[in-house]
Amino acid sequence: MGRYILRRLLHGIIVIFGVTIIVFVVTRMVGDPVKVMLPLEATLEQRAAFEKQLGLDRPIMVQFVEFMGDVARLDFGDSLWQHRPAMEIVFEKLPLTLVLTAVGIGLAFVLSIPLGIIAALRPGGVSDRSTVFVSLIGLSVPQFWLGLLFIVVFAVQLHWLPTSGTATIAHIILPGLTMALPVLARLVMIVRSSMIDELNQQYVQTGYAKGIPFLRVVGLHALRNASLPVATLVGWETIRAIAGYSVVVETVFAWPGLGLTAIQAIEREDLILLQAIVFSVAVLVVMINILMDIAYTLIDPRLRLA
Repeated sequence: MGRYILRRLLHGIIVIFGVTIIVFVVTRMVGDPVKVMLPLEATLEQRAAFEKQLGLDRPIMVQFVEFMGDVARLDFGDSLWQHRPAMEIVFEKLPLTLVLTAVGIGLAFVLSIPLGIIAALRPGGVSDRSTVFVSLIGLSVPQFWLGLLFIVVFAVQLHWLPTSGTATIAHIILPGLTMALPVLARLVMIVRSSMIDELNQQYVQTGYAKGIPFLRVVGLHALRNASLPVATLVGWETIRAIAGYSVVVETVFAWPGLGLTAIQAIEREDLILLQAIVFSVAVLVVMINILMDIAYTLIDPRLRLA
């Protein structure tokens, strides 16, 4: 187990190193931080002096070596937009994104288990068909449209919830639901299909024949054996939320997390802040993958990680 974790950590470091190289190359190919920070009337001499100050006048390999040294110290420099350390901004915004992701994924997971089990108990029944129908609708609705619909109904018309901000628990309800519902639709379908397969296995019928209580057979044995694909999807959805569609939710609800900050950094061509954000997200993705691999052995002891 220890050797496996060390090997996965080594692979993760290689992935992060590769992502760092890509970030370095891309940020040198697009955007012009000198143009962003200097006024339009700046002279060529002023531009050259500022490029020298940023180190952009040096050979690309020299820039790369210095960049990797800075990454090792988690020092990406000061944001061109906010004029303070980029990693300080990341550490300030990241907890808000993690909280939003935890609320959305957690709510989807908690609701998907009972709904998926109920649908699997009678395949083709009313509850099963209703679950599949609602899930297909949830998969088809664009997340940004769902968020705007929630704002119009619950904030503008009913005045029940705020449209944006992070001051109270009420502020996270709408973005949390917007994050959760598409994930819930996918998780319910996975729980349903996995439970249908498990409930048709011989050990379930044997458990019934031995008089084992229904809830123990379904909730303990069958659900545990059906948990691997569910855990895989939970991990995948968590990665997608942090590295992808949290940007949509945070933008719609003006949630001041890492996703919204990334959009603002792109709009302002803040390459330094964007580098810090991409690096931090890459590290999170690697950590989540390692944690999910470890969780597999806790769910199913039959798995042996060499």
